[in-house]
Amino acid sequence: MRKILRPLPTAQSAAKSSEENGGLMKKNELFEMEITGMTAEGNGVGRAEGMAVFVPSAAVGDVILCRIVKVLKSHCFGIIEKLITPSEDRISADCPVSEKCGGCCFRHISYEAECRVKDKIVRDAFVRLGGFSEEDVTFLDFFGCPETEGYRNKAMYPVGEKDGKLICGFYSKRSHRIVPCMNCSLQPKIFSEIAEAVLGYAEKHGIPAYNEETRSGILRHIYLRTGYHSGEIMLCLVVAKKVKTEGFCEEMAKRFPRIKTILLNINGKNTNVILGDKNIVLYGTGNISDKMCGNNISLSPHSFYQVNTAQAERLYGFAKEFAIGGGNGLLLDLYCGAGTIGLSMADRFDRLIGVEVVPQAVENARENARKSGVDNAEFLCGDAGDIAKKLSDDGTRPDVIVVDPPRKGCGEAALSSCVRMSPERIVMISCNPATAARDCAYLRENGYFLLSVRGVDMFPRTGHVETVCLLSKLKSDQHIEVELKTDELDLTSAESKATYDEIKAYVKEHAGLTVSSLNIAQVKQECGIIERENYNKAKTKDSRQPKCTKEKEEAIVGALKFFKMVK
Repeated sequence: MRKILRPLPTAQSAAKSSEENGGLMKKNELFEMEITGMTAEGNGVGRAEGMAVFVPSAAVGDVILCRIVKVLKSHCFGIIEKLITPSEDRISADCPVSEKCGGCCFRHISYEAECRVKDKIVRDAFVRLGGFSEEDVTFLDFFGCPETEGYRNKAMYPVGEKDGKLICGFYSKRSHRIVPCMNCSLQPKIFSEIAEAVLGYAEKHGIPAYNEETRSGILRHIYLRTGYHSGEIMLCLVVAKKVKTEGFCEEMAKRFPRIKTILLNINGKNTNVILGDKNIVLYGTGNISDKMCGNNISLSPHSFYQVNTAQAERLYGFAKEFAIGGGNGLLLDLYCGAGTIGLSMADRFDRLIGVEVVPQAVENARENARKSGVDNAEFLCGDAGDIAKKLSDDGTRPDVIVVDPPRKGCGEAALSSCVRMSPERIVMISCNPATAARDCAYLRENGYFLLSVRGVDMFPRTGHVETVCLLSKLKSDQHIEVELKTDELDLTSAESKATYDEIKAYVKEHAGLTVSSLNIAQVKQECGIIERENYNKAKTKDSRQPKCTKEKEEAIVGALKFFKMVK
């Protein structure tokens, strides 16, 4: 098995390792340039003297007078000295701290333009970093988020002091300097109200902010979490050491009845990691409840839970569509968090195994399965790579594996074990298109074909984008063709033969055409294949929907014949 995992280059590492470019360009020089691209950090990209120039707060289509502020060997950084011709994508930023805060980076362009940028980021990652061809991979339509404000169910406000007063907000870009912000439009309004009340209590009772430089003080972060469907709120104070909180819980619960639990999280370490290992429950059970894809969910402070619940439910729906069709025996869910992804699919499999390294999250996952009446699931606590290797060594053979790793991607031990277990399908969800492309390239080198990729915007106005990928064990033309008599097969319906994505991939591969789910549904209907009621097919023959062209119809019929769905 060939190793191809390697560290990914970043703009920061490139900047650190580059040297000045020998004086070809100089700091403070002015250049007129057009912005032709944009990065995930929200920087516009133009060219001057043949070099790439990265310009914060620039938009594709802007014509600017750019002042060079930093010159490196391979690229430069600049600022807008004058906006000569604004881009059609440009809008007025609606947040006073958007250029200082490290959160939003697309406040200066329309949301439609942001989706185009993120779609390109996803595609470029797989084509340029992963080495995939757009002819071989079906890039499904980018799925933007209907809700662009107030969508977050979680906030972690760092606490500091300014002019002798406590402040909280968000860190500035690439620093731990706090930008005060009590009214972030990405957060529910009640979060700001609770944070302000906590600061007021701390001021009144002399609880100082933690100082990272002197390692003195107490209050480090105000951590808030809410259930999107339940409305329940968790309030967690991250402190350097235990502190007296007389009357605090009563005051908070009275002012904010949605608060169902209050905790102290003790983190006395000199670290950038926000949460410590120890939680002290001051009020309630230490957990809040919510629903995800119809399942009952219990959340502790350490549980991983997508911050945009409504969009996560849509994302998991896409993942479930990918997973169905790869067999319905065993589903293995690696990096499962509180079990939300696996539980959303458990009804389509005989058995579910979830794997997660955080003990509290595993406890939540087991409780979530119990509360949701899911009795075919078990959850194992441990490193995904270690557990996957053990399962592989024990002869476990999942039909489908779902992975949702952290930003750094899957570990090689996890990927190699996935390959050894040889599932029919692997569904990958990732918050980092670059590491997703790298990991999919590894799987390609070890016998898997990347069928489909879809970008999903879970984090509007920020530089983050989610990706969901479908990998299949074999490319269709790599299957060995054997003659089988159909009357010897025990099939209940032609529909069980192939999924929409497999039909799309076959048509793309053999006819060079891109067909939609609607096209396939129309042809299946014409061929007399029974369809479940869904959004793909026309509900009546009189429905005004785009008609499949004759060329595409013939190609789809060819695919249906290949998969033995029609004669």
